[in-house]
Amino acid sequence: MPRRTVAVIGAGAAGLAAARELLRVGLHVAVFEKSGRTGGTWAYDPRADDADPLSRDPAAAGAVHGSLYASLRTNLPRELMGFSDFPMAGRVFAGDARAFPGHREVLAFLDAFAEEHGVLAHVRLRTEVLRVRPEQGERWVVAFRGEDGEVAEEVFDAVVVCNGHWTVPFVPKIQGIGNWSGKQMHSHNYRTPEPFQNQIVVTVGMGASGIDIALDISHVAKEVHIASRYSEDRLGKFNLYQNVWIHKEIECIQDDGKVRFAEGSAVPADVILYCTGYHYYFPFIDLDGLTVDDNRVGPLYKNVFPPKYAPNLSFVGLTTKTIIFPSLELESKWVAAVLSGKATLPSQEDMMASVLEHYRRMEEAGRPKRHTHVIMPEWEEHMNWLADQVGEPHLEARRLELLVKALCGTWSLDEGYRDHCEQDDDRDTTALKGLFGLV
Repeated sequence: MPRRTVAVIGAGAAGLAAARELLRVGLHVAVFEKSGRTGGTWAYDPRADDADPLSRDPAAAGAVHGSLYASLRTNLPRELMGFSDFPMAGRVFAGDARAFPGHREVLAFLDAFAEEHGVLAHVRLRTEVLRVRPEQGERWVVAFRGEDGEVAEEVFDAVVVCNGHWTVPFVPKIQGIGNWSGKQMHSHNYRTPEPFQNQIVVTVGMGASGIDIALDISHVAKEVHIASRYSEDRLGKFNLYQNVWIHKEIECIQDDGKVRFAEGSAVPADVILYCTGYHYYFPFIDLDGLTVDDNRVGPLYKNVFPPKYAPNLSFVGLTTKTIIFPSLELESKWVAAVLSGKATLPSQEDMMASVLEHYRRMEEAGRPKRHTHVIMPEWEEHMNWLADQVGEPHLEARRLELLVKALCGTWSLDEGYRDHCEQDDDRDTTALKGLFGLV
């Protein structure tokens, strides 16, 4: 019997992990990568889209794919960044031995991983997938444009979508933005702080990258004002910095052009910088019964398999706020086990019932639809469920504790937390665990 063929879309961390696991079970794999190298979001691109600082049109000629800023370091320690049989801990790949390494170290790690496991030979660089459609007989047609500009089609038994979700910015609507005469941009186009010299900057969002960017800018800006709906307990001037203030979310732009915050204060500003996350974006998929609605990709069984098209269509790497590299590995092992016949999925009806129950529980808990693929605070349950599907060991308590300590450091707004996080073994994480529902 001929080996089953699988198309993997994207050669970032998710695509490389998926390809490795598919190859391990004897499947024939082709990895399609639009850019000129592997690594996905970890491949730093110094360019920014100055003509479209909000990056509203990802399909525009010259649109920038990368979202890394120059100073970015991981917000998880090395011990949580590797794969089970290819760890990052205890090794150095690009000369950066820090516990929380910079992006170049992570890219070098992924390069070494792909090379050691024979994945690179299966990657087609500068090859953009244009359309994925099912063909009679449960096979899939992948239309793509190669490096020569020619469009071609190829038929596969299955498709694994791994194209990431850090490219198409989410930009919130602000009342009165028509009164704004300053600059707006999204963190997708942030690279270095120098352009903000002596400016008053409002950053929107308090995720890990939002905090990083705000503090990075504070070294050169006149003032930095962080706006977030999750800032209730720390409003006002932030003591660790001379020029950083924390506010509630932006309420509106006043008639005089000032930025007004929900707690009532208002400031004149030169820049509004949105650190507000990204949309899931699959321009090559147009399938009945599979939608992206308010950043919910669905329906998907356990964030991976669409019941109507399972098992021959799957998604790896949609989940956020989890231990991402180990999660990618477990999802990839699960997909590989199912496609190779070593594991089976529930019936389409049972998978759909599971999806609807997940939606019901979210609604009951008051969680917005856009958080469908957010795993926090159910890290342990999520990782252990995936591990059970493929016979892997459960998440060790130490790794969960490392995750909580890293998050505690992020939320401390101390930009030096990465360099002393591992030494802070006595850090009290009880409050943070309570915030995330872990106690």
